[in-house]
Amino acid sequence: MKAREYCCCAIPLVKAGIYTTLIEQFSLGIIIGSLSVGTPSIVGAATPSYASLLLAIACYVGAAIQVLGFIGISKDKHILFRRYATLNSLITLVAFAIAAAWVIVSAKGHSTAVTNCENKYYSASALLGSNATEGQTVCDIITWIDIGLMAGAWVFFALVQAYLLFVISSYGTAQRQVYEKYDALNDTTKPLTDNIPMSDRGDPWDYRASTEYEDGHGYMQNASKRQL
Repeated sequence: MKAREYCCCAIPLVKAGIYTTLIEQFSLGIIIGSLSVGTPSIVGAATPSYASLLLAIACYVGAAIQVLGFIGISKDKHILFRRYATLNSLITLVAFAIAAAWVIVSAKGHSTAVTNCENKYYSASALLGSNATEGQTVCDIITWIDIGLMAGAWVFFALVQAYLLFVISSYGTAQRQVYEKYDALNDTTKPLTDNIPMSDRGDPWDYRASTEYEDGHGYMQNASKRQL
């Protein structure tokens, strides 16, 4: 039976999915950060004036951290990508903690939000007249709807980001395992053994006897006969 020979191949990882994940997180950070400071205040929100600024800063920092992820992937720097994954998880937790505090404070300060709504959308004469009860009822409903929407958005984005963090962690683990296996090929403490049918791996130009001749000895024997 003819001896089989093997060669080692390094197959690159498919990176389209992880690039899409990082682009989504970068875009989400920019969009939410911009909406936090660039849009009118939410009717149902009863938070300090600096609350939106804190959330915007956390989102912008999260978007900037994605640059480390892009470098770690494009340059195949698994250590840098591991650090990126840690920083990304931390800033994501910070952003969601700020948003959760925003929702909780707004729910507890519901009466303050209702008062602010009445003062903003109803005139003083309307509040003193027969429409006072109507204005209070409308503002009460609107503020509770806003709080429900904020809580629902928080849960939705929390589930999405939890899945994306799992994707990033899985990619980082696979990336490190690939490099560990690749580095093991050059580990002098664990040399390749001869348990595969390719014992002569030292010289890539080493000649071998050809089996095309009937005597089975090949070219080297014929060359020796001609020399004699």
